[in-house]
Amino acid sequence: MMQRLVIGFFALLWMPLNVSAETRTFGDIVIKGQFEPGGMLIGSAPPGSTVKFGERSLALSAEGEFVLGFGRDDKLEQSLKIVTSDGKVTPINLQLKAREYDIQRIEGVPARTVNPDTSSLPRIREEGSQVSRARYTDSDLRGYLQGFIWPVKGPVTGVYGSQRVFNGEPRRPHFGVDIAAAEGTEIQAPADGVVTLAHPDMFFSGATMVIDHGRGISTSYLHMSKMLVKGGDSVKQGQTIGLVGATGRATGPHLCWRLNWYQTKLDPQLVVPQQ
Repeated sequence: MMQRLVIGFFALLWMPLNVSAETRTFGDIVIKGQFEPGGMLIGSAPPGSTVKFGERSLALSAEGEFVLGFGRDDKLEQSLKIVTSDGKVTPINLQLKAREYDIQRIEGVPARTVNPDTSSLPRIREEGSQVSRARYTDSDLRGYLQGFIWPVKGPVTGVYGSQRVFNGEPRRPHFGVDIAAAEGTEIQAPADGVVTLAHPDMFFSGATMVIDHGRGISTSYLHMSKMLVKGGDSVKQGQTIGLVGATGRATGPHLCWRLNWYQTKLDPQLVVPQQ
């Protein structure tokens, strides 16, 4: 058991996360990542432990690794409870750092350009359900432990958490990072995984893909011009999975890249090196 714990600890210790990653140690429990809304944390506990995050039980690998994430508007005080196989209980309080988001208020926008036609709503709901089902995938893949690379390099034109208010009506926050790139630019898989959704034409996001990286961590790719892998395909970090486009509701070619922990939307920029 000790050897397995040491292996898991060093895998966590050397995980190449973004430079903003922080490590906190609680006895023989190590947690590393971004302790802020939108952040992803990867922990290592003695094998055979159980981990509770609120009312949720987290899956552990054989080596004791677990992962969790925080949403844009989650409370800054979070807690875990870890029970080892010998019955020892370790309560852990996690204080998150506060974040500020870019809020843009725009008045005088014609309503027809803000809200979709009601005839499109059934399609929009069905496509949203498909994306949700893909993000519910809970596999034992370990791609999320690799550390992520940028799927595309280019100017960042939209950031996580930003929000527009049209005519006093708040729109949904932006839950990804927009990367400007020329039409046809290759998109690379940021980590190993399996494609759980490859839809050629969604109402808002056009050609859309979701890749499962294990334990509820997935990444999404929106507005692609072409997909080079299909649902069920395994992909390796750095493999070309598609091409940048402007499909769906996009004003120009770019990739909207998203990071998810099940249905919780995380900030992709927190898990990749600075460009």
